[in-house]
Amino acid sequence: MERSEIVSLLEVINQQVSSPILGGMEDDYEVLESMGLVKINRESIQWTTVMTPAGNAYLGHD
Repeated sequence: MERSEIVSLLEVINQQVSSPILGGMEDDYEVLESMGLVKINRESIQWTTVMTPAGNAYLGHD
């Protein structure tokens, strides 16, 4: 995943309290989670994602 793609996806997640994972984008979100930038909540029917402190720092919002 390119840096511009990471930043774009993180900005979308950052604009929401918790971002629903859209169909077909699970792999992208899992990459962000493996990088420590987001946390995926798999406990609900519709998975959601929240930013981690590392994700905020990556965007320069720390």
